[in-house]
Amino acid sequence: MSTLKFKTNINCDGCVARVTPLLNGDKQITKWAVDTTNPMKILTIETSSLSEEQIISALKKVGFKGEPIN
Repeated sequence: MSTLKFKTNINCDGCVARVTPLLNGDKQITKWAVDTTNPMKILTIETSSLSEEQIISALKKVGFKGEPIN
């Protein structure tokens, strides 16, 4: 299990609602959360096998950006 963190443009509850079906629907994602109070809008994902690139690509499909934080 790995924990990946991304700087995003997921700004509000409406944005979170738009990404929820995508993130909840992926069985490789165990847990996720977005800190919309943080200026970098940090998305944290626990996954068994997804890569940073796969998550960034999925976010783009629903209109959001993700930049890995190491």
